[in-house]
Amino acid sequence: MHNLTSHILATTAESRARQKNQTPRVIWLTGLSGSGKSTIANALEQRLTATGHHTYLLDGDNVRLGLCKDLGFSDQDREENIRRVSEVARLFVDAGLIVITSFISPFEKDRVLARSVIGDKAFVEVHIDTPLAECERRDPKGLYHKARQGQIKQFTGIDSPYEVPRHPHVSVMTMNQTVEAGVQSIIDHIERP
Repeated sequence: MHNLTSHILATTAESRARQKNQTPRVIWLTGLSGSGKSTIANALEQRLTATGHHTYLLDGDNVRLGLCKDLGFSDQDREENIRRVSEVARLFVDAGLIVITSFISPFEKDRVLARSVIGDKAFVEVHIDTPLAECERRDPKGLYHKARQGQIKQFTGIDSPYEVPRHPHVSVMTMNQTVEAGVQSIIDHIERP
């Protein structure tokens, strides 16, 4: 690590953003498993690309099948998962993209780490606010059932905590907001001057 230096590139982050005519940022969706993060992330990306924006979606499950397939679900591995995703998202922001991430990211310290890697100016925290009981009722992957049966250990919301964001930029309350309304609230926030 001591012999590493950054290579200065002629093409800047600013010129890449100008080329795409957009403000690069990371829209960081956090919430319990089954809260609707992936659904909202997909709908948001579709809406942004339909209006000419250049985006990339990083989803927890997909990242765990590749970039982070060597990690488990211990607190230490979850922290490393978020660190890796944050670094990738930062590179995509440098490329001029709007990055949408969909990760449980249960710990405040890990979301603070993500913000510090990505930068305050580019980081937009979105809490997908769905009560645990509703997430368990939905249980799209059957994970809550397995966790309640003891087949999955350290499952967020059951035997591992979820620390609710204290001051997210946007809260999407899925019990009384449609997917479209949630997407619109995110777009309204990022389009504010």
